[in-house]
Amino acid sequence: MTTSKQDLREYLQEHLLVGDGAMATQLHALGAPVGVSFEELCLSNPRVVHEVHASYYQAGARLLETNTFSANRDALSRYGLEHKVARINRLAVAIAREAAQDDAYVAGSIGSILAGRVKKKVLDEYRDQYEEQAIALLHAGVDALILETFLDLEELLLAIEVIRPLTDVPVIAQLATLEVGRTRDGYSLTDAFPQLKQAGADVIGLNCRLGPAEILRSFESSIFPDDSLLSAFPNAGRLGMTDGEYAFKSSPDYFAESALRLRDQGVRLIGGCCGTTPAHVKAMADALAGQKPQARVNPTIALAERPHITVQSIHEREKPSIVERVKTATTIIVEFDPPRDLDAEQFLDGCCELHKAGADAITLADNSLATVRMSNMALGALMKTRHGIDPLLHIACRDRNLIGQQSHLMGLHALGIDQILVITGDPSRFGDLPGASSVFDVTSFDLIRMVKQLNEGVSFSGRPLNQKAQFIVGAAFNPNVRNMAAAVARLEKKVEAGADYIMTQPVYDAESIRLVHEATKHIGIPVFIGIMPLTSSRNAEFLHNEVPGIKLSAEALERMKKVQGPAARQEGIAIAKELLDTAVRYFNGIYLITPFNYYDMAADLIAYVRQQSALVKTAQP
Repeated sequence: MTTSKQDLREYLQEHLLVGDGAMATQLHALGAPVGVSFEELCLSNPRVVHEVHASYYQAGARLLETNTFSANRDALSRYGLEHKVARINRLAVAIAREAAQDDAYVAGSIGSILAGRVKKKVLDEYRDQYEEQAIALLHAGVDALILETFLDLEELLLAIEVIRPLTDVPVIAQLATLEVGRTRDGYSLTDAFPQLKQAGADVIGLNCRLGPAEILRSFESSIFPDDSLLSAFPNAGRLGMTDGEYAFKSSPDYFAESALRLRDQGVRLIGGCCGTTPAHVKAMADALAGQKPQARVNPTIALAERPHITVQSIHEREKPSIVERVKTATTIIVEFDPPRDLDAEQFLDGCCELHKAGADAITLADNSLATVRMSNMALGALMKTRHGIDPLLHIACRDRNLIGQQSHLMGLHALGIDQILVITGDPSRFGDLPGASSVFDVTSFDLIRMVKQLNEGVSFSGRPLNQKAQFIVGAAFNPNVRNMAAAVARLEKKVEAGADYIMTQPVYDAESIRLVHEATKHIGIPVFIGIMPLTSSRNAEFLHNEVPGIKLSAEALERMKKVQGPAARQEGIAIAKELLDTAVRYFNGIYLITPFNYYDMAADLIAYVRQQSALVKTAQP
């Protein structure tokens, strides 16, 4: 792919252009430690920076970004380097230019100064810093400026306002959204992109935070100005822990497929952000070779609400705990996510429907994926007192220090909520408040032990309590790993810590269900096998390629590709029922995860589990 070094704006009118991938990911892989200024390496180790640029160029990237994302006065001051802003930026351009040879663009990277933190300063104070960095990059001779990873439209507009009068070189302006189609400061992309274009951005797009599937959904669900030049630099899926290491999920092959889909949405500049490597860029470059850009076709957006279901009061009834029940009968836990807004009524309606369908307990996540949701403690109390529904609450190590954790557990005890699941929790920086701290005072192993300590009438500090708690403590298990033996060894440590039962991540093939049974049958406590119905081919690909801890079978992916619309949800239910046919033969405990709050899907599967488990019991001698 050659650029002929036309003006970037002219080139993108008729061509696709492949950008590079993550700089920090590659520098770290080449030995740069976490916690240093990667931008300072332009001074102390220019060779390694050049090596990263060259690897992306060789992979097919024809737009290279300078290693200056955080080369502003605010960020560099954390390392005592605030007096070297101009020097670092000028050297970074020279290093990238040498690697780019004659047929690639060099874009000066300028990142958000706010950088995910909660806004405390008046943003106007950032004007001088944007001007200082931009002037250094322009004087060094960049072909374009790329403003990237701005969570707030307000800050990105300020940066363009400062930079646009300084130059006529192309300006690429990229937002980073925490959820599909909306900025952190509340603007839809339909509202935000016209403002960026009017402010003087030549190319507008998205980068970072989200993986290919969610960035694609953002383009599919938004209306952009006519003749917009669009860009996309997604992350390599979500960051998660697999086999004891943090890693991004998306493969190069998946990125190649996603690049073609982004091209179909009219995107002309396509690269990668966090977690992407030269292999990802090469896969995209190969897929896009010989392809022509597509004209953007905006969607017709129709917003439809799911029908509201009238709440029916359900009288409280005495029930054994899930651990007592699962020893003798099929027991179903259903996960149902708390709402992300202030209205709890529709959530409670769904709980009532799931309860009536036969769920033995409804489990509520604790701000899953580090995204703020309504307190599961408050919702659990409403479920129990209003409707007699047994809640099972997740408790994450992420959000509360030890003071908050014990206080929270004491409150649950007072409310009579005693079924819990202890989990580590996803890192805060990948949620919708990335400036929030991840506490992690203790591990999930430690917290399980400490909850059991409360059951002995002893506080976390060792002080005797005047009552004993009665918590039934669950632990999580991810069977979707390369090394099952290591995962089971970790699970055994949770059992040693005092876990009373296990809930697994969802599995998507019958053989995995059998393997989980064989691998866990010795541990001596009940296992609830996770099943989550798929809703669409896109949903299946997203889970498989981007969500840590989930792996779909090739058969499930292929089956979901063949159907669309309502038929896709029916196929997802059919796949789940086939898995449940196997699951009820091996496990009394079934853990159904409700996708996108489609509680009708979960209710259908509850009924099916009851039917199939009855048949299995009848067939047994």
